[in-house]
Amino acid sequence: MTLPPGNTHILRIECDDEKGLVHKVTGVLYKDGLNVVQNDEFVDREGGRFFMRTEFSGAPDAKKIIRALRARLPSGASLELLKDRNKAIVIFATQEPHCLGDLLLRHAYGELHADVLAVVSNHEKLKDLAAKFKIPFHHVPYENREKKASEAAILKILNRRRPELIVLAKYMRILSKEFVNRFPNRIINIHHSFLPAFAGKNPYQQAAVRGVKIIGATAHYVSEALDQGPIIAQGVIPVDHSHSVTDMAQAGRDVEKIVLARALKLAFEERIFVSGNKTILFD
Repeated sequence: MTLPPGNTHILRIECDDEKGLVHKVTGVLYKDGLNVVQNDEFVDREGGRFFMRTEFSGAPDAKKIIRALRARLPSGASLELLKDRNKAIVIFATQEPHCLGDLLLRHAYGELHADVLAVVSNHEKLKDLAAKFKIPFHHVPYENREKKASEAAILKILNRRRPELIVLAKYMRILSKEFVNRFPNRIINIHHSFLPAFAGKNPYQQAAVRGVKIIGATAHYVSEALDQGPIIAQGVIPVDHSHSVTDMAQAGRDVEKIVLARALKLAFEERIFVSGNKTILFD
């Protein structure tokens, strides 16, 4: 059972594995009069690492709980005690409206578990779409200027808005290593899953020529290596010889919306642990 935002807290733990960790953690919460409503744990046996996400209700004394847990858990344990609440985000987009429109619609009806602070785009095409949902729109072009200048302008916006996460909703610009490193595991991207087979322009044309049988999408954290960051969510839609290039592209847009929304739900609800270049998900 997951209670509405604001009624629960989330405890996240990563540490070396050892016997009795679940008992030690839940015992601390029980002693403080707190009620566990959902608990998930995983042991990476190869790495000997323990991961745990515990959702609980009540009014915790955060300092007391963290102190008690550190006394019981292995040294060097990573602990986070978070209030379950909407996350503040900024969405980056270019010209394709499907992912941005889907997120803004979910946001308008309270389904996103996030507060959209602004939309940033290197084109003005989606300005009217953002305006329909009363979301501030910032146009930061790249044409006829250095990438550093454009990214500096974007950073000024982000410094003012102070988002917790950045969502690349079909943002068709490659962010610099320096920019990405400012936001480790805080930028989420969505793209088709043809890579590396059909790279470059017109991937659906390439896919149609090859007669592919599935159209897919991948959502991942952005890292220095292009499209190589830890994967959060993936999905596919079946297609066949009867699908035209236009049909395939539409199928691609549909699955991208679904996969991005799923990845963001996991991120906003603090259900993702990043371990190396992979993710542990508690869905």
